[in-house]
Amino acid sequence: MNLQRIRGLIRKEALQVLRDPSAIAIAFVMPLFLLLLFGYGVSLDARHVPIALVASRPTAETSALWAGFNRSAYFDPVVYTNIVSARKALMKRQVDGIVWLRGDFSRTVLSQRPATIAVIVNGVDANSAHIIEGYVQGVWATWLQQEAARHGQALTVPVDIQSRVWFNPGLRSHDYLVPGLVAIIMTLIGALLTALVVAREWERGTMEALMASPAQMGEILLGKLIPYFLLGMGSMALSVAMAVWLFAVPLVGSLWVVFVCAALFLLTALGAGLLISTIAKNQFVAAMVAIVVSYLPAFILSGFLFDIHSMPLPIQILTRIVAARYFVAILQTVFLAGNVWPVILENSAALMVIAAFFLILVARISRKRLD
Repeated sequence: MNLQRIRGLIRKEALQVLRDPSAIAIAFVMPLFLLLLFGYGVSLDARHVPIALVASRPTAETSALWAGFNRSAYFDPVVYTNIVSARKALMKRQVDGIVWLRGDFSRTVLSQRPATIAVIVNGVDANSAHIIEGYVQGVWATWLQQEAARHGQALTVPVDIQSRVWFNPGLRSHDYLVPGLVAIIMTLIGALLTALVVAREWERGTMEALMASPAQMGEILLGKLIPYFLLGMGSMALSVAMAVWLFAVPLVGSLWVVFVCAALFLLTALGAGLLISTIAKNQFVAAMVAIVVSYLPAFILSGFLFDIHSMPLPIQILTRIVAARYFVAILQTVFLAGNVWPVILENSAALMVIAAFFLILVARISRKRLD
């Protein structure tokens, strides 16, 4: 390869980027927009859940329990006088759950017998239903402890659970989701940067001039790859800065580990984009293929939103060919747990294999021919 020709091709590509703002928009405007959209729009936290409180016979004990729901940051309680109106509110989706204290609740509590409450939860969204059940049990357990202390008694529980939450003690879903979002966005950007831009050259006929030049195909590919690799790394820097400073996601690990792994992942995304543009020489087709082949599998099969271990075994095997799976695991580990080297090295090795596969395949099928 001729270094002078490679420098000339890189300079030519850089000038083309400056004259055509679409690449700048893909690299910097798109991650800004998508991070704001997904970062503020996607949340797994259930807060201010509307819930109906029904006491068939209101007493001091029921009022004390209702006070626990009012103090909770997870509920927006609404008191109903009877269970019929509360059920109608649940059917109309005005509330997401009902806590019902029957008429014998206070008498049972005062007689020191086991008291029960009825909890009815809207199960249309199964995940939210489980979360609401857990929150109600938490308020109930707190009330039992307060009642026992008020009567000067010890609350006897067969098992004393002392839980510790590692890596995300605040249980903020943003701390888990935003690093995964960075990986998903970089997947889309990396594939689109090369797929659209190279396909545009085929449409405009400028690729024919490159084919007629003395430059070898490897030099042309390097001239395409290096400028967009630098653009992608700039996009990665913007995404990490937004994650740390805008969404307040803690970066426990090393910043250099993030960018080294990002470089490996970006090579896989750019290699996939080059492969798409080599096969599909039309911008519209290249964009559709890039979204279907890179973005959608990364969104669904990377473990960003859906736990891979909960998927059927054939789908779990399929996720192993999705590069975003490994980058999501690296980012979430480095951001929340730190430099856990077994996780980082194992997933980085997988990224190196996938990047080598794409780049070697592109080099083999690329020829200086117009057909």
